Amino acid sequence: MNLSLLIFFSLGMFLIGIIGVLTKRNALVFFLSIELMLNASNLLFVIFSRQWGNQIGLAWVFFVLVVAAAEAAVGLAILINLFRTKQVVDIDQYNNLRG
Repeated sequence: MNLSLLIFFSLGMFLIGIIGVLTKRNALVFFLSIELMLNASNLLFVIFSRQWGNQIGLAWVFFVLVVAAAEAAVGLAILINLFRTKQVVDIDQYNNLRG
């Protein structure tokens, strides 16, 4: 497959994630958009690892997946805790985490 086509596909995924983070106020869509951005970066790591013929990119994919899993677990735990108190998943309603 063409390298530039795969890079543009990954860029498109990342831009969809950025648009989701910046425009949507639903916390679940917010977390899903962050996961989409992380997966777009993973796709780039795999593309360049295959192109250059080394395994370093695949090692970075493993670390990004570990961080994404931890982010999802902690983020969903916070979201469930806040939903129990406010009964809302709108990000603008959560002002109790401000310092």
